[in-house]
Amino acid sequence: MKQILLVSFLLFSSFIHATLIEVTSTDDLQQALDSTINGDTVLLDAGSYQGNFVIKNAITLTTKEGAVIDALGKGHALQIMASDTSIKNLTIINWGSDLTEQDSGIYSESRNQNITIENNRLEGDGFGIWVQRAKHILIKNNHIKGNLTLRSADRGNGIQLSSVQNALVINNSVTQTRDGLYIIASQESELRGNTLYNLRYGVHYMYSHHNKVLNNRAYNTRAGYALMSSKYLTVKGNESRDSEDYGMLMNFITHSTISNNRIKNVWTKPENKVPGREGKGLFIYNSGYNTISYNRIEQAEIGIHLTAGSENGNIFGNSFINNPVQVKYVSNRRQEWSQEGIGNYWSNYLGWDLDGNGTGDTPFEPNDAIDKLVWQYPEAKVLLDSPAILLLRWVQNQFPLLKPGGVKDSFPLIKQPDLEGDQT
Repeated sequence: MKQILLVSFLLFSSFIHATLIEVTSTDDLQQALDSTINGDTVLLDAGSYQGNFVIKNAITLTTKEGAVIDALGKGHALQIMASDTSIKNLTIINWGSDLTEQDSGIYSESRNQNITIENNRLEGDGFGIWVQRAKHILIKNNHIKGNLTLRSADRGNGIQLSSVQNALVINNSVTQTRDGLYIIASQESELRGNTLYNLRYGVHYMYSHHNKVLNNRAYNTRAGYALMSSKYLTVKGNESRDSEDYGMLMNFITHSTISNNRIKNVWTKPENKVPGREGKGLFIYNSGYNTISYNRIEQAEIGIHLTAGSENGNIFGNSFINNPVQVKYVSNRRQEWSQEGIGNYWSNYLGWDLDGNGTGDTPFEPNDAIDKLVWQYPEAKVLLDSPAILLLRWVQNQFPLLKPGGVKDSFPLIKQPDLEGDQT
């Protein structure tokens, strides 16, 4: 007990003596950083500070206005080696481009805690912000821009979190990096209110569990949200538009909730068209035991595509609007897409609601044998309204045993539901 009190007293004493240290661009910034004690604030005057700087003590590094840290094209611009550190209001540019060395604008690899990175502007080739093996991180209101002249694979990610816990990433803007937010092996963290554009993937999750992705906006990407090999995710209130391959990709995602998301305009560019490559609003691969509810998927080449054992999910309350192919379901098992009398809204449902209860009087099956024939032979689309196709559909309905496994919505919704319908 005496040892704990002594340590607490020493820490308290160090912060009592904390001071404000003002630095100009003609001073030696690294020397000023090395001379700090825990709790100090280093305030940079306007000007250019060139080099690679290391923060070894628990301090706040900030600026009045106009301070630029220029790493001169190599290494990390700022490296954090102490807990209880804050970096605020800086402009950071021109750090290194060596992805193997993890060159970053702001880099933290130590097992730090209580790191705040806020209101900074970063522009460079490598990773924008890289935080690894840390706890209790706040990354807020930063603007990060990569280098569009580099190939996507040669750019770093905007914000990369690796093996972190309790990170809060909110209201950042990321553009022209490889992926906007890349999260790997990280738990109990939240991405909220970020804007991500002109990227490969807006949000990219790998091997991360018990995390939240809330109210983010991604556009002009190959995939707005790429969720892979993770479980217990809550993905709610996000927007993805103008993607080329996927609005949202789920690969080996389990026990997760995907709700109240808006996906619009997922279309492969004509110059990139090859057989089997179509824009998919929601692509679910080898993912089960998820709840997918009250999402709106609109104007995607394929609204939702399920394959590789993506079963045992609860899918209801979603809206599928003006997608040329509403559902592509590759399985021999039949799935019911409704829950407690609530199905999904389908813009191409031609049924009626004579009793006025808000659901169609006849079930909807969006992927029958004719649909699968068209997937295999796209040129057959011109025959969809022909007497032969109409006859085949009639025979299929008269002899249910001839139907392949597919999706059935027993309670199709007549009107689009409110995206806030999911209150869980």
